[in-house]
Amino acid sequence: MRHKVLILGSLGEFTELVQMAGKKGYETVVCDGYPDGSARKYADRSYVIPVTEIDRIAALCKEEQVDGIITSFSDLLLECMVKIADKAGLPCYLKPEQLPWYRDKSACRLLLEKLGLPSPGYKKISVDLLREKTETELAATVGELTYPLICKPLDKYGSRGIFIIHNPKEIRQKALQTAEYTSCEEILIEEYNDGYEFNMMTWVTEQKVQVISIADREKTEMEEGMLPLSTRNVYPSCLLPQVEEEALGILQEYIRHTGQKDGALSMQFFWKPGKGIQVCEIAGRFFGYEHELTEIVYGFSIEELLLNWLYEKEKIPQMFQNHDIHKPLRQGAVIYFQGRNLEIADQSAARELAKREGVIKAWIFYQDGEHVVEYGPNPYLALYYTAGNSRKELDALTESFYREMSIRDPQGREIVYQNKIPEYRSAQESESKD
Repeated sequence: MRHKVLILGSLGEFTELVQMAGKKGYETVVCDGYPDGSARKYADRSYVIPVTEIDRIAALCKEEQVDGIITSFSDLLLECMVKIADKAGLPCYLKPEQLPWYRDKSACRLLLEKLGLPSPGYKKISVDLLREKTETELAATVGELTYPLICKPLDKYGSRGIFIIHNPKEIRQKALQTAEYTSCEEILIEEYNDGYEFNMMTWVTEQKVQVISIADREKTEMEEGMLPLSTRNVYPSCLLPQVEEEALGILQEYIRHTGQKDGALSMQFFWKPGKGIQVCEIAGRFFGYEHELTEIVYGFSIEELLLNWLYEKEKIPQMFQNHDIHKPLRQGAVIYFQGRNLEIADQSAARELAKREGVIKAWIFYQDGEHVVEYGPNPYLALYYTAGNSRKELDALTESFYREMSIRDPQGREIVYQNKIPEYRSAQESESKD
């Protein structure tokens, strides 16, 4: 009997997943709330239903007689997949009762604290308390935390609703801004770590964590006082020897408690020389607009891994036997450009960069005449997947992009924020001396 899989997600990052499923001979059903999702045209059938309509999509699974459901790349999609699979009786690597450890930032922090695993100091504060208390009273509530702080929603992702708090006088104002981004009754205030940041993607097989990749997650402070924005993720990390062992141990201990036996597992974390790792976030999915780098750099396909888990589990051990994060085929990076909320008029420079040698794939998200929207449907102004034979070559290519990238508004004003590459040499040298 031919397998039929429901793929929860139709946007660009799902295109290859839908195409690969079709090439493997599986019947594909695509479903989410985006009627113009580019992955739809490759599916056998597609439905426009918001992913949060759990009962409706679970009923659809039964009507279509699908025998598998798959998604990734966002926390919301993960949550909805787990709930739909549970209601429809479909296989899934997590159960609804496990979701808080992967979806609720406070539940994650409580577990890290219980297990003695390193994470920034934090406090949960109710939205009602924010409205009722004075700045002085709120400052006393977080008195033992070290500034700067950040406030963030408990239920969002993609840096939405996150603000830096530099001193006690800013707590109430910034925290109330965060509260506008959430439907939860509480928000999270935590210590801000300005160390090196990393993205780590792994896969769990029989309760053993297997590392797929660890990347440098570079961020740039675009304007004074502004939360640094993601600007480049580089594979593999140039600090891999310093962080791999400790990071792997943290994830292994984490799933020992959550009971995750299989499936996707990712972590964002910080590291400083002499101070070790602090965990930022642990999730049960892969990173969107980034998982493509594992194939560019290692020849390791995330799409094939996800499909193999559904229908050909016996192939997964061989995938990891052939995979070594210390032996990349080449160096790779995804470069992100973000910008001011202005009208797009001239993207000629951005289009020319897409033609450069070393660019594997480019996405320019806006059309001329559109207005940049903060936290809108477009995650960035543009992104470029790039590759080189060495980190030095990749950095040189990146620097040229940072010099030449430009998008102008009708008045000729620059829209694109200026990206920067952080300095790594001192971190590498300090650890080699220890």
